[in-house]
Amino acid sequence: MLALKAENISKQYRLGQVGTGTLSHDLNRFWHKVRGKEDPYLKIGEANDRSTKGLSDYVWSLQDINFEIEQGDAVGIIGRNGAGKSTLLKLLSKVTKPTTGKIYTNGRIASLLEVGTGFHPEMTGRENVFLNGAILGMTRKEITRKFDEIVDFSGVERYIDTPVKRYSSGMYVRLAFAVAAHLESEILIVDEVLAVGDAEFQKKCLGKMGDVTKGEGRTVLFVSHNLAAVRRLCNKGILLKNGKIISTGMMDNVLNRYDLEFASAEKNFIINYPVDESKKMQILNVELKKPYDHNRIFTDDILEFNFDIVSRIPVENAYVTIDLKNNDDDLIYWTSDYTSERFTMAESGKWNLKCILPKNLLTTGSYTVTFAIYSPSNNLVIDHLPKYQIAFEIEEDENSFLQQFGIVRPGKTGIESQWISSKYSS
Repeated sequence: MLALKAENISKQYRLGQVGTGTLSHDLNRFWHKVRGKEDPYLKIGEANDRSTKGLSDYVWSLQDINFEIEQGDAVGIIGRNGAGKSTLLKLLSKVTKPTTGKIYTNGRIASLLEVGTGFHPEMTGRENVFLNGAILGMTRKEITRKFDEIVDFSGVERYIDTPVKRYSSGMYVRLAFAVAAHLESEILIVDEVLAVGDAEFQKKCLGKMGDVTKGEGRTVLFVSHNLAAVRRLCNKGILLKNGKIISTGMMDNVLNRYDLEFASAEKNFIINYPVDESKKMQILNVELKKPYDHNRIFTDDILEFNFDIVSRIPVENAYVTIDLKNNDDDLIYWTSDYTSERFTMAESGKWNLKCILPKNLLTTGSYTVTFAIYSPSNNLVIDHLPKYQIAFEIEEDENSFLQQFGIVRPGKTGIESQWISSKYSS
């Protein structure tokens, strides 16, 4: 039985405008419509490729989208930023209308597109549960019956009679998700809710969405950049690129296509530095190698950096450094080659260096790496070009922590510590 069907849906926006145009454009559209002719603005416009400037003011955020979703399916919608994922969910949730095409739904839809959508900051958590539930289509009797369950799931019982403007973002999203997840809808639409909240809440969300699909037979559409969570939760997938569907089907097949389409191209990390003969020492190139047979980088993969450097005039105690930072520009890890033969010999010439970072050094996230040559004896930065950097993402795979506990490992580093237990005799 079909739960959702998208038939040739497209969504066009005009850059710099609210909606798709001006009054003159709307009149032009109306004039073509009364004469039985096609909308003239549907013939123009460009694909939503953010990497290029483009020539047209009209952009197709989505174009010619067709798919069918069966009742009880858990569908993961994936793609790069700007692919059209959130726009698609807004169309399916009827927040906005498609420019062309039709959407057919069978059953009531509950959607959680943004944190606390429909919440009034001056009202208490209790009042907002009833308000938000009503917006999502729940009757007062239904909300009253489920109220205790919603509050218990959200974990904000102590503050339920406090205005939500005093809530943290985590409390906000907990309560908002709890209301949407407990609506007795046939279709639940969730957009990146796991981006907010701690590890316990993420596990709770995934468990609830799993119960919704497997236990209750409801349909879930789930957008997330956490591909490990998508793989675990979803049985079907949709891959978007520049506003168009490039793959649909079983989740594993769609993730494999994601690998081929994006990850394989992104993971050939090589920096070639401009040669500067005036520098006494210089990094010529550096490469992040892939000593594994898959395209995505997982937490239990080693990271190998391969350098070519030239030492024209040896500098006392000069070592090559690696600075590894996260998205917040926090320094997560620093290392240097002061234990290598190159450092101890301190000879001129061209050198090759390898630096191998251990498995589970990093947890899930996005990282950037920069490189330099520094001499602490002279307090001198010999070579450093910060604009040359390698950026990469790391995922938790189906092994170790994720497999055992159902959540990605918290914290900034994942290196295992040694634990020893002994039982006291009674």
